[in-house]
Amino acid sequence: MKILFYLPQADASAWRDGFARALPHAELREWQPGDRAPADYAVVWKPPRELFAERAGLRAIFNLGAGVDAILALESEAPGTLPPATPLVRLEDSGMAQQMNEYVTHAVLHYQRRFDEYARQQAQGRWQPLEAHPRATFTVGVLGLGVLGSSVARSIASLGVPVRSFSRHAKMLDGIATASGELHGPQFDAFLDGVKVLVNLLPSTPDTENVLNARTFSKLARGAYLVNIARGAHLVEQDLLDALAQGTLAAATLDVFRDEPLPADHPFWREPRIAITPHVSALTLREESIAQIARKIEALARGEAISGIVERERGY
Repeated sequence: MKILFYLPQADASAWRDGFARALPHAELREWQPGDRAPADYAVVWKPPRELFAERAGLRAIFNLGAGVDAILALESEAPGTLPPATPLVRLEDSGMAQQMNEYVTHAVLHYQRRFDEYARQQAQGRWQPLEAHPRATFTVGVLGLGVLGSSVARSIASLGVPVRSFSRHAKMLDGIATASGELHGPQFDAFLDGVKVLVNLLPSTPDTENVLNARTFSKLARGAYLVNIARGAHLVEQDLLDALAQGTLAAATLDVFRDEPLPADHPFWREPRIAITPHVSALTLREESIAQIARKIEALARGEAISGIVERERGY
């Protein structure tokens, strides 16, 4: 079994050594420019297009993350880049769900208890108690019901606030109102109506790009909050700044951006109602990810079916 490995960071040795321990009978090599040698599997993160040249023999491509937009972008820009019959497999949770649950829980409680406003009052030297937003009407809407989105929706529901969810395709979650349909259609508008905190966990696809825009914000409860932990391409940045200036939105928590790292001169840095974190809502956990991918490679080698295969047409 030959495994091709690519991770574009200064020191990928811990990942490489971890895969070597998990798959001791495999021949593992790091891809280098000009490598055209055969491989059965590729384990990659943001690979260059050249890695896939003459790779018709690949049995599967494993992505070191839940989002596969970087790989699919290669195919979109140059059709035929990816071997057409080769499954593309994304990570499923591997410790990310708990991290996202914690991140969104913090954001929701931060806004529900108005800690964002207290922070601004502190900067002004003001002592002014504020009533917390009533839980019964502090509706949280979760966009996207994949593995991570479903976990976040359940976690937030445990706080005792109303939770509703929306996905492109119909799904069911016990105790949580679910809706599905086209973005910007009537079902989507009904989902947004009255939402106080909008949490975005949609996959990054051409259909979901720019979904967080002025129209979407206008359908929410006035003075709503935005939490984006999916992709920067979902957000129309100027629309967010305008919504904050107009009072349509009260504040936002952003973990992802169109340009990362966020440029030093970006206006988000100067907007006190925007909380910024550097794409850390759910870090890929190395040991858990290695174990998951190793199990799936072994299953494929035995001729067994695996989960996590991406539907390329949908983008997730």
